[in-house]
Amino acid sequence: MKILFVADVSIQSVIGGAERVLFEQTTRLAARGHKIHVLTRRLPEHENEHAIIQGVREWRYKIDYKNALTFFISTLMNGKTRFEEILTTYGCDYINFHQPFSAFAVQRSASCRPLKKIYTCLSFAFEEYKSRNVKPHSLHGRIAHALHISSRRWIERKALRQSDRIVALSRFTCDKLLQVYGYKNDDITMIPAGVDLKRFHPAVDKRTVRERLGLPKDKMILLTVRNLEPRMGLENMIRAMREVVKSLSEIILIIGGAGPLKEDLELLSHRLDLRSYIQFMGFIPEDDLPDYYRAADLFILPTVELEGFGLIALEAMASGTPVLGTPVGGIIDILGNFERGFLFADTTPESISSLTVKLGKAYRRDPNHWQADSQRCRQFAETNYSWDRNVSAMERLFLEEMT
Repeated sequence: MKILFVADVSIQSVIGGAERVLFEQTTRLAARGHKIHVLTRRLPEHENEHAIIQGVREWRYKIDYKNALTFFISTLMNGKTRFEEILTTYGCDYINFHQPFSAFAVQRSASCRPLKKIYTCLSFAFEEYKSRNVKPHSLHGRIAHALHISSRRWIERKALRQSDRIVALSRFTCDKLLQVYGYKNDDITMIPAGVDLKRFHPAVDKRTVRERLGLPKDKMILLTVRNLEPRMGLENMIRAMREVVKSLSEIILIIGGAGPLKEDLELLSHRLDLRSYIQFMGFIPEDDLPDYYRAADLFILPTVELEGFGLIALEAMASGTPVLGTPVGGIIDILGNFERGFLFADTTPESISSLTVKLGKAYRRDPNHWQADSQRCRQFAETNYSWDRNVSAMERLFLEEMT
């Protein structure tokens, strides 16, 4: 098959869940012998308009980042033009959209209409924008903010409606598609994302891994790896640590990630006198991430909204690290299917601290308890989630839609 993936993100650098899903699906399909292309924006870090990454050809169209209007116009014009160039030169059996802006540009082309199209819905663009951008106080700012949200919602609705089938990664996203855009269950295929079971696996010797990373060997390590932005709930996790350290003094929270809240979160930890209990690692490179999972005793997901799947929870579990998470979005799918006792009651610092202390004490009293949970986490990931399973399901869906 010749499949064109159309996205607003790139597989050159995997910095989040959207990039991870796109990377795994495209490179694994290419490894199975399919001809795979990716059409995306040319991002500031891109040196060229074309790259070959693990057998996948990625094509980038130019964007004018001067303002919102030039951004939108250049997306529509240049995305459409680059799509038609790819189609003329290489042909295409199938299109898989991953985000709405590039999808909308491609769908403006008459050449797109006869092709079969799948839309893989990871999250809603207008909700992401709303979460990341605080509503301004000025009238002009509030109007612009509302226009950004409504335009993203309109574009996304158009992109979804012009696709033949919608794929969702979680029951949460399925339900959101029903509520927000009025889709029926018959319109949506749920195909859970996966985890690289070879890359993410338990440590043979946790102490050796900690030594390599320069982490304490004898303390209980809590880990969270998130973009430092409002929806991640990291301020609640930091506030929860005030109570956690009263019961578990030999403990440290490692926060990996970068983002706009970095200074605010560091100031909060200082104000709460938690500097000796919280360590900010900054962005953790992809090559180091598996070792951080293996080094931890517990992985914490304090998300407050818009957790479309919770891919990072699976990576931790595949590494043999138990995960505690808030009952938000796709986290419910994963931990609810594993054991609901690993879900916090809600997103508050009180709930986070209560369950963290309860399980932390249990692990301290009985290391075999931790070992048993670690093995269960790994087995759960192996049994229920893998990228091979995800890609095989996508492959079958392509073939079904083509017949």
